[in-house]
Amino acid sequence: MLFSRQEPDMKPAGISKKIAAMEKHSGFFNFYWDARAGKIWLEIDKWDHEFLYVTSLPAGVGSNDIGLDRGQLGGERVVKFQRIGPKVLLIQPNYDFRAVTNDPDERRAVEEAFAQSVLWGFEVAAEEGSSVLVDAGSFYLRDAHDVVGALKRSNQGSFKLDGSRSAFYLPRTKNFPQNTEVEATLTFVGDDPGGWVRQVVPTPQAITVRQHHSFVQLPDGNFKPRRFDPRAGFFGPSYMDYATPIGEPIVKRFISRHRLQKKNPSAEVSEAIKPIVYYLDRGTPEPIRSALLEGARWWNQAFEATGFRNAFRVEIMPEGADPMDVRYNLIQWV
Repeated sequence: MLFSRQEPDMKPAGISKKIAAMEKHSGFFNFYWDARAGKIWLEIDKWDHEFLYVTSLPAGVGSNDIGLDRGQLGGERVVKFQRIGPKVLLIQPNYDFRAVTNDPDERRAVEEAFAQSVLWGFEVAAEEGSSVLVDAGSFYLRDAHDVVGALKRSNQGSFKLDGSRSAFYLPRTKNFPQNTEVEATLTFVGDDPGGWVRQVVPTPQAITVRQHHSFVQLPDGNFKPRRFDPRAGFFGPSYMDYATPIGEPIVKRFISRHRLQKKNPSAEVSEAIKPIVYYLDRGTPEPIRSALLEGARWWNQAFEATGFRNAFRVEIMPEGADPMDVRYNLIQWV
């Protein structure tokens, strides 16, 4: 009599079955809240598709000397997901060094000459079609803002993240068509806190802050950059282009600016295809509200002088709109 041993099925479960009892948040990257386990599961369906990853500190320590202030921005990175078997990597390409050329071999040579950064690795827990589901808890519930390092550099003691006193902050964990937002309450513990910590933290041995993670859709590739000119008061990105002809500067500098395009390119003055619109926080009281609206709208005169009519608008935030929605440029009342 012959017996055959059946190998176990190692294929991950389907996403629909895995998330059946979870709360779905649809948006740029769908995610699912598992209230029973206190976990967030991230659905990844965009591969080798670059997007912006931003970290910030919405609730800080309260001491200017330490430098962990409310609203402080952290890293701003262009990243992408890649899958290798059962693992998903979050990769940051190195755009500080490039070869801007049509020659793929030349581009590859520069890409391989300078290191990229793998920011995180996830294990595939479920999949359907080209989409996979990963447990994103350890990614979001970490010290992405380097609070531990900031405390150490300011001589405020040696702290470490306490996972038992950390959790997702659901009021500011949301999803939108062009951005996915996740926030976490994190507690850092230490035995010998410094003087600045003792001045502002109720129990100095336990510092609780909030850190925020944003995945933001990048615009299309039709933006036309403008080169930096030292005679103008602009700042912006720069990189080294190793495809630069000998005799020309290898460092390329550009300015940061909005994208404005005329509806009628041949007209001396034309309306914009897509105006720049800023929205004022609905909670702004009078008379400050009227003053801010009037003052901000003065910028429209400068744009009209450059050939754009009604290209810069300032309006009250629409009722029901969320300030975290990246589709709204917000002037926030603090």
